[in-house]
Amino acid sequence: MTIITFLRIISIILSIIGISFAFPIGTALACGEYSVIPSFLIPMLIAIVLGVFGFFFGKKQQIHLSTRNVFLLVSLAWIAISLYGAIPLVLTGTIPSITDAVFESVSGFSTTGATVLSAVEHLPRSVNLWRCEMHWLGGMGIIALTVALLPLLGVGGFQLIKAESTGVDKGKITPKIANTAETLWGLYFGFTVIMAILLKICGMDVIDSISYAFSTLGTGGFATRNNSIASYNSVSIEVVTTVFMFLAGINFSLYFYILTRKGNEVKKNTEFKTYVLIFFLVLVCITLALIPYYGSIATALRYASFQVGAIMTTSGYATADYTQWPSVAQFFLFLLFFIGGSAGSTAGGFKVIRWVVLAKQARNEMLHMLHPHGIFTVRLNGKPGRKDLVFNVAAFTFVYFALTFVTTFIGTLHGLDIQTAFTASLSMIGNVGPAFGALGPTDNYGWLPASLKWWYSLTMIAGRLELYNILIFFLPDYWKK
Repeated sequence: MTIITFLRIISIILSIIGISFAFPIGTALACGEYSVIPSFLIPMLIAIVLGVFGFFFGKKQQIHLSTRNVFLLVSLAWIAISLYGAIPLVLTGTIPSITDAVFESVSGFSTTGATVLSAVEHLPRSVNLWRCEMHWLGGMGIIALTVALLPLLGVGGFQLIKAESTGVDKGKITPKIANTAETLWGLYFGFTVIMAILLKICGMDVIDSISYAFSTLGTGGFATRNNSIASYNSVSIEVVTTVFMFLAGINFSLYFYILTRKGNEVKKNTEFKTYVLIFFLVLVCITLALIPYYGSIATALRYASFQVGAIMTTSGYATADYTQWPSVAQFFLFLLFFIGGSAGSTAGGFKVIRWVVLAKQARNEMLHMLHPHGIFTVRLNGKPGRKDLVFNVAAFTFVYFALTFVTTFIGTLHGLDIQTAFTASLSMIGNVGPAFGALGPTDNYGWLPASLKWWYSLTMIAGRLELYNILIFFLPDYWKK
């Protein structure tokens, strides 16, 4: 029954992804790319048929999943989604290699934005739209979308969303988890529409404006032009993109509080205040470092703000080759690889809230040395944090950097220099996209060995699912009854 339940739920999830093929199919019709349509339409119809069968088969039976089955289901679902998303890339001939197509698909859904392609402008526009749409679907969470659309499925929605979402505090903003998912996806959709309209006003055509809105709100980084946003050479487009990258890196629950007139929840949110502080502090430092390089405060601010937004929110865009910048500017960008966005946002990375918890605990340890009998707690949002919070973050920190070092080692085994291997591992696990060295903002991942691409694909999914959801299967205790 467990296998049947898994197949049923995964078929429904894939059918939702299949329905999303309607966007590239519509684009192909509008652009006269008729030869591309079967590559999307056939897998779309197959997925919908299987999804409908899965939905009605055993509909009256209540689904109960154990904790270990929830982890397995979410992991298998993300693997299935990644494989399914690669099908149009292979069928269209865009990426004939299965390894490369899966890598591109995983990078898309995990919102990493690392690509194997070097000339995206030669691709059908419908395929480029699909690449960007994968970011959008993966950004807020595909499981969350499924729970929002199909609350009657009877699955433990809160457990599933907890297994997929990011951050240390995974709660509800409405009494029902399905309503929470609907609310967050509604806000997400609204931001996407607004950004697409603004990009159209700034000079993009309709298809590009939708594509970049998908990619930006999902904090991905896939582009429809070889030089990405830089190819437009438009200050207004860069400003709009920077603003929405910044907004996408904020916990979406805070937008709900703003709409429901609970502004105090935002004002006292510790992570939000820290996120803003880090963003603008690094922005000022890099701008100052770039003034001699560009010879203009305005130009330095223009490129600094965009790159800070792209790296901190793990969007992965680039309007400048930051590997050519002064070392001090590169240093501050390098720091952002370790930070990431906020919990509950579409951004990847280590997450600001974890650094906040570690910093507060470090302060408490020093206070305890001064006052041995004192009792000190980590306070977040003006309230004492959970007692297990520090242990949770400390354990995650160990796992995060242990996997980073293992991935770096594997990179060096495949011939990468230490700088490229280390920053690429941070990029894959943090879902950033570009790295330093031979995988910088002007390079791509297409030249890497196939075995390394498969490992990077696994680490991208692990990073998107907060590591534990994948690494837990390597524990012998997981397989014990």
